[in-house]
Amino acid sequence: MKNALVIRHVAFEDLGLFEKVLENTGYSVRYLEAGMDELSSIEPLSPDLLIVLGGPISANDGDQYPFINDELNILKTRLNEDAPTLGICLGAQLMIKSLGEKVYPATEKELGWDRLLLTEEGRSSPLKHISAENTPVLHWHGETFDLPEGATLLASTSKVKHQAFSWKQKCLGLQFHPEVTLQGMERWFIGHTLEIEQTPDVSVEGLLKDTQKYANAMEAHGRAFFEEWLLSII
Repeated sequence: MKNALVIRHVAFEDLGLFEKVLENTGYSVRYLEAGMDELSSIEPLSPDLLIVLGGPISANDGDQYPFINDELNILKTRLNEDAPTLGICLGAQLMIKSLGEKVYPATEKELGWDRLLLTEEGRSSPLKHISAENTPVLHWHGETFDLPEGATLLASTSKVKHQAFSWKQKCLGLQFHPEVTLQGMERWFIGHTLEIEQTPDVSVEGLLKDTQKYANAMEAHGRAFFEEWLLSII
């Protein structure tokens, strides 16, 4: 059995629908909790797959949250060796920072559902499932990043250019959240209530309406994407 190591920053931003896909594909899943578990003890190349999830902090916050520096060190080693790695939102930003590029505030926060615009490379990647039927995906971030030389841009939105990128053959960064489920989003609304209240033109009512409209289709597309991507990194 292959092993997937998952670094989680807040409890409700978990693997979502990806967890069942991993189990069905023959992976054992182990979570490590940032700020609680000792990340510096991880042997970077030991996991068959590393997944770094999202969270409400910045990849630039290593002074306040020292575990971020541990994550950057782990990612630097894995990306250098092209060891299978997936970063989602904060995880993608940590990948970028570990590669020596900048993470910084976007001109506009993306909080809610919006459609992806795939590049030519993105349309020939497993992300083609994500944009099937032009279904919007969930975005929840206020920062963006520059792409390092050697990375391949796979997707953008009308607001933020760098939404998905590949690195070498087996490493993938996603700024958006294809792992979420309709049921799981209820915890997001509770956990992010302050941010929702402070973001203009965003409300729990509006987010819930869009989630009920798009989440079921997104679950199907997200599952198809992840299944194909897992096959591609064997």
